[in-house]
Amino acid sequence: MTPRLKPPQSETGAALLTVLMLVAVIGVIAAASLERMKIATRQSINMVAIDQARGYGLAAESIALSRIADLVGRDSGKTTLDGDWQGREIPFPIDGGTANAKLLDGGNCFNINSVVTGDTGTRLSARPVAIEQFAALMIVLGVQPNDARPIALALADWIDSDSAPLPGGAEDGSYARAKTPYRTANSLMADASEIRVLSGMTPQIYATIRPWVCALPVTDLSPINVNTLLPAQAPLVAMLIPGKLSVQTAKRMIDERPRGGYGSVVNFWSLPAQSGITPSPEVLEQTRVKTRWFALDLSIELAGAELRETALVDGLIAPARLVRRAYGDPS
Repeated sequence: MTPRLKPPQSETGAALLTVLMLVAVIGVIAAASLERMKIATRQSINMVAIDQARGYGLAAESIALSRIADLVGRDSGKTTLDGDWQGREIPFPIDGGTANAKLLDGGNCFNINSVVTGDTGTRLSARPVAIEQFAALMIVLGVQPNDARPIALALADWIDSDSAPLPGGAEDGSYARAKTPYRTANSLMADASEIRVLSGMTPQIYATIRPWVCALPVTDLSPINVNTLLPAQAPLVAMLIPGKLSVQTAKRMIDERPRGGYGSVVNFWSLPAQSGITPSPEVLEQTRVKTRWFALDLSIELAGAELRETALVDGLIAPARLVRRAYGDPS
Protein backbone atom coordinates (compact mmCIF):
# COMPACT_ATOMS: atom_id res chain seq x y z
CA MET A 1 0.00 0.00 0.00
CA THR A 2 1.44 3.33 -1.07
CA PRO A 3 1.99 5.60 1.93
CA ARG A 4 0.02 8.95 1.94
CA LEU A 5 2.38 11.82 1.73
CA LYS A 6 1.73 14.86 3.91
CA PRO A 7 2.50 18.27 2.41
CA PRO A 8 5.17 20.27 4.11
CA GLN A 9 3.99 22.53 6.93
CA SER A 10 4.89 25.66 4.93
CA GLU A 11 2.62 24.60 2.03
CA THR A 12 -0.29 23.96 4.41
CA GLY A 13 -0.04 27.53 5.70
CA ALA A 14 0.11 28.92 2.17
CA ALA A 15 -3.02 27.00 1.15
CA LEU A 16 -4.92 28.30 4.17
CA LEU A 17 -3.82 31.85 3.41
CA THR A 18 -4.97 31.43 -0.20
CA VAL A 19 -8.39 30.22 0.94
CA LEU A 20 -8.74 33.12 3.37
CA MET A 21 -7.78 35.59 0.62
CA LEU A 22 -10.32 34.08 -1.74
CA VAL A 23 -13.03 34.34 0.94
CA ALA A 24 -12.09 38.00 1.55
CA VAL A 25 -12.11 38.85 -2.16
CA ILE A 26 -15.45 37.11 -2.68
CA GLY A 27 -16.83 39.00 0.34
CA VAL A 28 -15.68 42.34 -1.08
CA ILE A 29 -17.13 41.52 -4.50
CA ALA A 30 -20.42 40.45 -2.94
CA ALA A 31 -20.60 43.63 -0.83
CA ALA A 32 -19.81 45.81 -3.85
CA SER A 33 -22.42 43.99 -5.94
CA LEU A 34 -25.04 44.43 -3.24
CA GLU A 35 -24.20 48.13 -2.94
CA ARG A 36 -24.44 48.62 -6.70
CA MET A 37 -27.71 46.73 -6.75
CA LYS A 38 -28.98 48.97 -3.95
CA ILE A 39 -27.95 52.11 -5.86
CA ALA A 40 -29.47 50.80 -9.10
CA THR A 41 -32.72 50.02 -7.31
CA ARG A 42 -32.79 53.50 -5.76
CA GLN A 43 -32.06 55.10 -9.16
CA SER A 44 -34.93 53.16 -10.70
CA ILE A 45 -37.27 54.26 -7.92
CA ASN A 46 -36.13 57.88 -8.36
CA MET A 47 -36.62 57.71 -12.14
CA VAL A 48 -40.15 56.42 -11.68
CA ALA A 49 -40.84 59.08 -9.03
CA ILE A 50 -39.44 61.87 -11.26
CA ASP A 51 -41.53 60.71 -14.21
CA GLN A 52 -44.60 60.65 -12.01
CA ALA A 53 -43.73 64.08 -10.59
CA ARG A 54 -43.46 65.46 -14.12
CA GLY A 55 -46.89 64.05 -14.81
CA TYR A 56 -48.22 65.93 -11.80
CA GLY A 57 -46.40 69.00 -13.12
CA LEU A 58 -48.23 68.76 -16.44
CA ALA A 59 -51.51 68.54 -14.54
CA ALA A 60 -50.55 71.62 -12.51
CA GLU A 61 -49.75 73.47 -15.74
CA SER A 62 -53.24 72.75 -17.04
CA ILE A 63 -54.76 74.08 -13.82
CA ALA A 64 -52.57 77.20 -14.05
CA LEU A 65 -53.55 77.83 -17.69
CA SER A 66 -57.19 77.66 -16.65
CA ARG A 67 -56.52 80.07 -13.79
CA ILE A 68 -54.72 82.49 -16.12
CA ALA A 69 -57.61 82.33 -18.58
CA ASP A 70 -59.93 83.36 -15.73
CA LEU A 71 -57.66 86.26 -14.77
CA VAL A 72 -57.36 87.50 -18.34
CA GLY A 73 -61.07 87.11 -19.00
CA ARG A 74 -62.17 88.83 -15.78
CA ASP A 75 -61.44 92.28 -17.22
CA SER A 76 -60.38 92.76 -20.82
CA GLY A 77 -58.86 96.14 -20.03
CA LYS A 78 -56.62 95.44 -17.05
CA THR A 79 -55.06 92.82 -14.80
CA THR A 80 -55.05 93.53 -11.06
CA LEU A 81 -54.21 91.75 -7.82
CA ASP A 82 -57.88 91.02 -7.10
CA GLY A 83 -58.24 87.41 -6.03
CA ASP A 84 -54.91 87.36 -4.19
CA TRP A 85 -53.25 85.30 -6.95
CA GLN A 86 -49.88 87.03 -7.17
CA GLY A 87 -47.13 85.05 -5.42
CA ARG A 88 -49.50 83.03 -3.23
CA GLU A 89 -48.27 79.48 -2.77
CA ILE A 90 -51.09 77.04 -3.42
CA PRO A 91 -50.67 73.43 -2.26
CA PHE A 92 -52.52 70.65 -4.04
CA PRO A 93 -52.75 67.03 -2.89
CA ILE A 94 -50.95 64.19 -4.63
CA ASP A 95 -50.56 60.54 -3.65
CA GLY A 96 -47.43 59.93 -1.60
CA GLY A 97 -46.04 63.44 -1.71
CA THR A 98 -46.60 67.20 -1.73
CA ALA A 99 -46.92 69.76 -4.50
CA ASN A 100 -47.01 73.55 -4.44
CA ALA A 101 -47.69 76.02 -7.23
CA LYS A 102 -47.09 79.77 -7.37
CA LEU A 103 -48.25 82.18 -10.08
CA LEU A 104 -46.53 85.51 -10.74
CA ASP A 105 -46.73 88.38 -13.18
CA GLY A 106 -43.95 87.26 -15.51
CA GLY A 107 -43.50 90.70 -17.09
CA ASN A 108 -42.62 92.62 -13.93
CA CYS A 109 -38.88 92.28 -14.42
CA PHE A 110 -36.20 93.65 -16.69
CA ASN A 111 -36.40 91.80 -20.01
CA ILE A 112 -32.73 91.24 -20.90
CA ASN A 113 -33.67 90.76 -24.56
CA SER A 114 -35.06 94.28 -24.70
CA VAL A 115 -31.55 95.78 -25.10
CA VAL A 116 -31.95 95.16 -28.84
CA THR A 117 -34.61 95.82 -31.44
CA GLY A 118 -35.70 93.39 -34.13
CA ASP A 119 -36.30 89.65 -33.85
CA THR A 120 -34.41 86.43 -34.49
CA GLY A 121 -35.42 86.51 -38.14
CA THR A 122 -34.01 89.99 -38.76
CA ARG A 123 -30.98 92.03 -37.79
CA LEU A 124 -30.78 92.76 -34.06
CA SER A 125 -29.61 96.29 -33.20
CA ALA A 126 -28.75 97.86 -29.85
CA ARG A 127 -31.55 99.81 -28.14
CA PRO A 128 -30.11 102.70 -26.06
CA VAL A 129 -33.22 103.28 -23.91
CA ALA A 130 -33.21 99.68 -22.65
CA ILE A 131 -29.45 99.74 -22.06
CA GLU A 132 -29.94 102.81 -19.87
CA GLN A 133 -32.79 101.14 -18.02
CA PHE A 134 -30.69 98.05 -17.27
CA ALA A 135 -27.80 100.16 -16.00
CA ALA A 136 -30.21 102.27 -13.89
CA LEU A 137 -31.76 99.15 -12.36
CA MET A 138 -28.38 97.78 -11.37
CA ILE A 139 -27.37 101.12 -9.85
CA VAL A 140 -30.51 101.46 -7.69
CA LEU A 141 -29.91 97.87 -6.53
CA GLY A 142 -26.47 98.88 -5.27
CA VAL A 143 -24.15 98.00 -8.18
CA GLN A 144 -21.43 100.60 -8.75
CA PRO A 145 -22.06 102.80 -11.82
CA ASN A 146 -18.59 101.99 -13.19
CA ASP A 147 -19.60 98.34 -13.22
CA ALA A 148 -23.27 98.70 -14.19
CA ARG A 149 -22.93 100.56 -17.48
CA PRO A 150 -20.23 98.32 -19.03
CA ILE A 151 -22.31 95.23 -18.14
CA ALA A 152 -25.40 96.75 -19.77
CA LEU A 153 -23.40 97.57 -22.91
CA ALA A 154 -21.84 94.09 -22.90
CA LEU A 155 -25.34 92.59 -22.80
CA ALA A 156 -26.35 94.53 -25.92
CA ASP A 157 -23.12 93.51 -27.68
CA TRP A 158 -23.72 89.87 -26.75
CA ILE A 159 -27.18 89.85 -28.38
CA ASP A 160 -26.91 92.27 -31.29
CA SER A 161 -26.06 91.01 -34.76
CA ASP A 162 -22.87 92.96 -35.43
CA SER A 163 -19.33 92.28 -34.23
CA ALA A 164 -18.40 95.89 -33.50
CA PRO A 165 -18.40 96.67 -29.75
CA LEU A 166 -20.35 99.62 -28.44
CA PRO A 167 -18.20 102.26 -26.69
CA GLY A 168 -17.49 100.59 -23.35
CA GLY A 169 -19.05 97.30 -24.44
CA ALA A 170 -17.56 93.89 -25.26
CA GLU A 171 -17.58 91.77 -28.40
CA ASP A 172 -15.66 88.63 -29.42
CA GLY A 173 -12.26 90.23 -28.84
CA SER A 174 -12.93 90.67 -25.13
CA TYR A 175 -13.94 87.03 -24.62
CA ALA A 176 -11.13 85.65 -26.79
CA ARG A 177 -8.66 86.75 -24.09
CA ALA A 178 -10.39 84.65 -21.41
CA LYS A 179 -8.67 81.56 -19.93
CA THR A 180 -11.23 79.51 -21.86
CA PRO A 181 -12.00 81.63 -24.96
CA TYR A 182 -15.57 81.90 -26.23
CA ARG A 183 -17.63 84.10 -28.53
CA THR A 184 -20.77 86.20 -28.29
CA ALA A 185 -24.07 84.58 -29.29
CA ASN A 186 -25.46 87.34 -31.55
CA SER A 187 -28.91 86.03 -30.63
CA LEU A 188 -31.59 86.42 -27.97
CA MET A 189 -30.98 84.83 -24.59
CA ALA A 190 -33.25 81.92 -23.65
CA ASP A 191 -32.72 82.18 -19.89
CA ALA A 192 -31.74 85.00 -17.56
CA SER A 193 -28.93 82.90 -16.07
CA GLU A 194 -27.01 83.39 -19.33
CA ILE A 195 -25.95 86.88 -18.23
CA ARG A 196 -23.29 85.23 -16.07
CA VAL A 197 -21.08 85.01 -19.18
CA LEU A 198 -21.04 88.79 -19.74
CA SER A 199 -17.85 90.76 -19.49
CA GLY A 200 -17.67 92.48 -16.10
CA MET A 201 -20.26 90.22 -14.46
CA THR A 202 -19.26 88.84 -11.05
CA PRO A 203 -20.98 86.29 -8.81
CA GLN A 204 -21.85 89.09 -6.38
CA ILE A 205 -23.42 91.32 -9.05
CA TYR A 206 -25.27 88.35 -10.54
CA ALA A 207 -26.71 87.37 -7.14
CA THR A 208 -27.87 90.99 -6.67
CA ILE A 209 -29.68 91.42 -9.98
CA ARG A 210 -30.86 87.86 -10.74
CA PRO A 211 -34.27 88.21 -8.96
CA TRP A 212 -34.99 91.32 -11.03
CA VAL A 213 -34.27 90.10 -14.56
CA CYS A 214 -35.99 87.72 -16.97
CA ALA A 215 -35.61 86.54 -20.56
CA LEU A 216 -38.87 87.03 -22.43
CA PRO A 217 -38.95 85.50 -25.93
CA VAL A 218 -39.45 88.96 -27.49
CA THR A 219 -37.41 92.16 -27.74
CA ASP A 220 -40.20 94.35 -26.34
CA LEU A 221 -39.26 96.83 -23.64
CA SER A 222 -39.95 95.34 -20.21
CA PRO A 223 -43.79 95.35 -19.97
CA ILE A 224 -44.21 96.60 -16.39
CA ASN A 225 -47.82 96.25 -15.21
CA VAL A 226 -48.43 99.05 -12.71
CA ASN A 227 -51.51 97.23 -11.38
CA THR A 228 -49.64 94.10 -10.25
CA LEU A 229 -46.42 95.63 -8.97
CA LEU A 230 -45.66 95.19 -5.27
CA PRO A 231 -44.13 98.07 -3.26
CA ALA A 232 -40.88 96.09 -2.97
CA GLN A 233 -40.64 96.17 -6.78
CA ALA A 234 -40.34 99.96 -6.91
CA PRO A 235 -36.82 99.76 -8.48
CA LEU A 236 -38.49 98.46 -11.66
CA VAL A 237 -40.37 101.76 -11.92
CA ALA A 238 -37.37 103.90 -10.95
CA MET A 239 -35.32 102.38 -13.79
CA LEU A 240 -37.82 103.67 -16.37
CA ILE A 241 -36.68 107.28 -15.94
CA PRO A 242 -33.00 106.92 -14.98
CA GLY A 243 -31.59 109.50 -12.59
CA LYS A 244 -34.88 111.40 -12.23
CA LEU A 245 -37.38 109.07 -10.59
CA SER A 246 -36.36 107.90 -7.12
CA VAL A 247 -37.21 104.53 -5.63
CA GLN A 248 -39.10 106.32 -2.85
CA THR A 249 -41.32 108.18 -5.34
CA ALA A 250 -41.89 104.97 -7.29
CA LYS A 251 -42.89 103.15 -4.10
CA ARG A 252 -45.36 105.92 -3.27
CA MET A 253 -46.90 105.62 -6.73
CA ILE A 254 -47.48 101.90 -6.08
CA ASP A 255 -48.75 102.48 -2.54
CA GLU A 256 -51.29 105.03 -3.78
CA ARG A 257 -52.73 102.68 -6.36
CA PRO A 258 -56.53 102.86 -6.10
CA ARG A 259 -58.60 99.86 -5.14
CA GLY A 260 -59.20 97.93 -8.33
CA GLY A 261 -55.99 99.27 -9.91
CA TYR A 262 -55.18 102.13 -12.26
CA GLY A 263 -57.50 102.50 -15.21
CA SER A 264 -54.71 103.84 -17.42
CA VAL A 265 -50.98 104.44 -17.28
CA VAL A 266 -51.64 108.17 -17.56
CA ASN A 267 -53.21 108.09 -14.08
CA PHE A 268 -50.18 106.20 -12.77
CA TRP A 269 -47.75 108.80 -14.10
CA SER A 270 -49.74 111.80 -12.85
CA LEU A 271 -47.91 111.91 -9.49
CA PRO A 272 -44.34 112.36 -10.81
CA ALA A 273 -45.69 114.69 -13.50
CA GLN A 274 -46.67 117.07 -10.68
CA SER A 275 -42.95 117.32 -9.89
CA GLY A 276 -41.95 117.90 -13.49
CA ILE A 277 -41.01 114.27 -14.17
CA THR A 278 -42.67 113.08 -17.36
CA PRO A 279 -42.03 109.73 -19.06
CA SER A 280 -41.11 109.65 -22.73
CA PRO A 281 -43.74 108.35 -25.16
CA GLU A 282 -41.69 105.14 -25.42
CA VAL A 283 -41.78 104.59 -21.64
CA LEU A 284 -45.43 105.60 -21.46
CA GLU A 285 -46.21 102.85 -23.96
CA GLN A 286 -43.93 100.42 -22.13
CA THR A 287 -45.86 100.60 -18.86
CA ARG A 288 -49.07 98.58 -18.87
CA VAL A 289 -52.25 97.99 -16.89
CA LYS A 290 -52.74 94.49 -18.32
CA THR A 291 -50.46 91.47 -18.03
CA ARG A 292 -49.38 89.37 -20.98
CA TRP A 293 -46.67 87.16 -19.47
CA PHE A 294 -47.24 84.94 -16.45
CA ALA A 295 -44.60 82.93 -14.58
CA LEU A 296 -45.42 79.59 -12.97
CA ASP A 297 -43.25 78.11 -10.23
CA LEU A 298 -43.86 74.45 -9.28
CA SER A 299 -42.28 72.42 -6.49
CA ILE A 300 -43.07 68.68 -6.17
CA GLU A 301 -41.77 66.12 -3.67
CA LEU A 302 -42.63 62.48 -4.28
CA ALA A 303 -41.16 59.26 -2.85
CA GLY A 304 -37.96 61.03 -1.81
CA ALA A 305 -37.50 62.71 -5.21
CA GLU A 306 -37.74 66.48 -5.67
CA LEU A 307 -38.77 68.28 -8.84
CA ARG A 308 -38.62 72.04 -9.45
CA GLU A 309 -40.20 73.50 -12.56
CA THR A 310 -40.52 77.04 -13.84
CA ALA A 311 -42.69 77.92 -16.82
CA LEU A 312 -43.59 80.99 -18.84
CA VAL A 313 -47.13 81.45 -20.10
CA ASP A 314 -48.35 83.82 -22.81
CA GLY A 315 -51.81 85.09 -21.90
CA LEU A 316 -52.17 87.45 -24.87
CA ILE A 317 -54.28 85.13 -27.01
CA ALA A 318 -57.04 82.92 -25.64
CA PRO A 319 -56.53 80.24 -24.61
CA ALA A 320 -53.32 81.01 -22.73
CA ARG A 321 -50.40 78.90 -23.92
CA LEU A 322 -47.18 77.63 -22.36
CA VAL A 323 -44.17 78.95 -24.27
CA ARG A 324 -41.29 77.65 -22.14
CA ARG A 325 -40.66 75.24 -19.28
CA ALA A 326 -37.45 74.46 -17.43
CA TYR A 327 -36.55 71.99 -14.71
CA GLY A 328 -34.16 72.62 -11.85
CA ASP A 329 -33.15 75.61 -9.73
CA PRO A 330 -33.99 78.79 -11.72
CA SER A 331 -31.00 80.64 -10.25
